[in-house]
Amino acid sequence: MNQHVTPRTGFTACPHDCPSTCALEVEILAPNRIGRVRGAEGNSYTAGVICAKVARYAERVHHPDRLLKPLQRVGAKGEGQWREIGWDDALDLVAEKFLAAEARYGSEAVWPYYYAGTMGLVQRDGINRLRHAKRYSGEFGSICTNLAWTGFVAGTGRLAGVDPREMAQSDCVVIWGTNAVATQVNVMTHAVRARKERGAPIVVIDIYDNPTMKQADIALKLRPGTDGALACALMHIGFRDGTADRAYLAQYGDDPAGLEAHLQSRTPEWASAITGLSVEEIEGFAALIGRTKRTFFRLGYGFSRQRNGAVAMHAALSVPTVYGHWQHEGGGAFHNNGALWRFDKALIEGLGDEDTSIRYLDQSRIGAVLTGDKGALAGGPPVTAMIVQNTNPANVAPEQRDVVRGLRREDLFVAVHEQFMTDTARLADLVLPAATSMEYDDIYRGGGQSHILFGPKLIDAPETVRTNHFVVEELAKRLGVADRPGFGMSERELIDDLLRRSGYEGLAHLEAERWLDVQPGFKEAHYLAGFATADRRFRFRVDWASLSAPDRPPESMGLLGPVEKLPSFPDHAALIEDADAEHPFRLATPPARQFLNSTFAETEGSRKREGKPELKMHPDDATRLGLADGQRVEIGNRRGDIVLALKIDAATKPGVLIHEGLWPNGAFERGEGINVLTGADPAAPFGGAAFHDNRVWLRAL
Repeated sequence: MNQHVTPRTGFTACPHDCPSTCALEVEILAPNRIGRVRGAEGNSYTAGVICAKVARYAERVHHPDRLLKPLQRVGAKGEGQWREIGWDDALDLVAEKFLAAEARYGSEAVWPYYYAGTMGLVQRDGINRLRHAKRYSGEFGSICTNLAWTGFVAGTGRLAGVDPREMAQSDCVVIWGTNAVATQVNVMTHAVRARKERGAPIVVIDIYDNPTMKQADIALKLRPGTDGALACALMHIGFRDGTADRAYLAQYGDDPAGLEAHLQSRTPEWASAITGLSVEEIEGFAALIGRTKRTFFRLGYGFSRQRNGAVAMHAALSVPTVYGHWQHEGGGAFHNNGALWRFDKALIEGLGDEDTSIRYLDQSRIGAVLTGDKGALAGGPPVTAMIVQNTNPANVAPEQRDVVRGLRREDLFVAVHEQFMTDTARLADLVLPAATSMEYDDIYRGGGQSHILFGPKLIDAPETVRTNHFVVEELAKRLGVADRPGFGMSERELIDDLLRRSGYEGLAHLEAERWLDVQPGFKEAHYLAGFATADRRFRFRVDWASLSAPDRPPESMGLLGPVEKLPSFPDHAALIEDADAEHPFRLATPPARQFLNSTFAETEGSRKREGKPELKMHPDDATRLGLADGQRVEIGNRRGDIVLALKIDAATKPGVLIHEGLWPNGAFERGEGINVLTGADPAAPFGGAAFHDNRVWLRAL
């Protein structure tokens, strides 16, 4: 007789690379099985809402294709021939290969490679403890945030802004450079509340009619990479019409007179020619924010996807400063709360063993690194051994052909610790099955909000999978560094240490509370005591080369990209990969609603809802070229070419192509994904990959 078990509710946090970091309530059906996942109603930011992807999280945890046993390659790389191997033998093999690489070329020949498949601080960042103890090559994390963070800090001096929950108190919400409906649904929770309760219009600024644009009261569709021009015209109008807050600028701006003089020529007509917006659209938006003191600018990660993104972010951030919006509840700007946490990860990351003389390798340039580019290798030895956790570079990294070619090297040993057989795992020598966030303890903090959250182990993992923490610990034993600080501690011990050395109460308190809200008060969040710069003033005039920012490369790497071409005042920086005669289209590759980078692309529910890889083209372009809906087309540039089905859609602008992803490489006709077309050249001033900034040619097949 089957005994009925009453489900219970567990409390955790979403582990994924999303600014929302939702507090979750999870239905636990059995010791090893979850059911429904909901947003925690008691959390003031999550407010009971989560995205459709995470609502279906049980589909991922209990997926029939989930990796369950260690596998060793027996055929050629990428052929898919494997044999099962025990965990002890697998970890012995990793240690053997690492030691052999070290003996031949030195410790820098080993490159632990990771990113944000989980945002948990123990399971994500613990790999650095092994890196530092063994003096392996460093990783400069450049693939996501650099341009946006740098541009924000250029103005405020600090990566923090207005409490994002204040959107609900706004009289106008501007969502700029983020498709929040698809990528951070909680932004919409608070924005829609302002519309319902206060009649606040929602203004969305983006490059195509995505789901967020479709919910806008005012939708401004720019040409890609022209945000800075719009921002300059808005400020020009503010000075011209007297809606700029001159008293505020005199108290809080570094050089408002110089800014005003600089903007004299940045007229709406000038911006219209660059952005593709009409003069009337620009004037109307400026008038709205000029008369609406409680205007909230929610600035997104789209700024990190263009080569001029740092300048564009700084220009957009300057708009609420010129208009004095920061002074008012529901007004000002927000991007990320990275400066709030003050986390000391000394034991988690083994920072006491960090050696600044060890080279750093650029995460975004993994293709160049693995194919032996001397500059990318910083003059050091080749990388001949890797362990990959929490990322899928064969799919998500730019210049995909080089990445895949590098991973196929026979002299390169690659171990991939993963939950599914990703594109990267298929090219590995050894695949290790990984636990999900429901199966271990970790701690999280919200980039897009202000909560520290504990994510406890809710269910038992399958017997044959292991956590990231386990793998790091076991390799340390085999590599002779298990006596170094931080090793030999459980996840809970590391979390407790992190909290206490960072000035918080310990884990017991966090676990009892479920989350801690560290949002500062109104005056600090709105910079009413001055901005976090040396003179306490907002920087309109920026010295990019000397700027201190969270994503600044280590001294050994220096500045990255054409820093000398960055303007000192807000402007349109013509550094984008613009269309030309040979490449008449701009290609952008924004997120799909049902995927999160390459995560969830393996689940049937997400793939069914997305349909298939397509290329959106404006009807005018299709008519001019004689193309039909559904037709196969080839697009390409100097980096490569791929085939896609055409989707004729007025959501795009003429001259702009949109592909929503990331789809697995195998979903494409030739087995190569969209990042074949994406460049890995570093963007100024501190690097970053410009995923939405590609020029391409197109031809019918």
